Amino acid sequence: MNTNDKKRPNPIDVHVGSRIRLRRNMLGISQEKLGESLGITFQQIQKYEKGTNRVGASRLQAIASILNAPVSFFFEGAPNEDGDPVAGLAEEGTPYVGDFLSSSEGIQLNRAFVRITDPKVRRRVLDLVKALATDGTAPD
Repeated sequence: MNTNDKKRPNPIDVHVGSRIRLRRNMLGISQEKLGESLGITFQQIQKYEKGTNRVGASRLQAIASILNAPVSFFFEGAPNEDGDPVAGLAEEGTPYVGDFLSSSEGIQLNRAFVRITDPKVRRRVLDLVKALATDGTAPD
């Protein structure tokens, strides 16, 4: 076994960690707050999120409960042994969703949007965003 392989985090651990970070950020929960809820330090949360430390099954169940997500959420789009995403766990053709929700703007937009309770206002916001996207990409 190559020594460098030992130091490189497992791609599944990295993926699960990134999904923990994604869900935590979506909910606006700090690493400190999540760590307190689990009885561990924020540094341990950082290690989980980077994939440098593997999250055990019972700990992942506790994280899922705190973050109000099914355990399966943390495996959606996970790579297989070859590093390719596993078919059936992620929505086909929508890798941009994860990218969007990983960005600061995407998180802010998502948080604000879910606070809109009027369906008509939500629809108008969606129409506005679509119009702005079309205007930005329309040929001259």
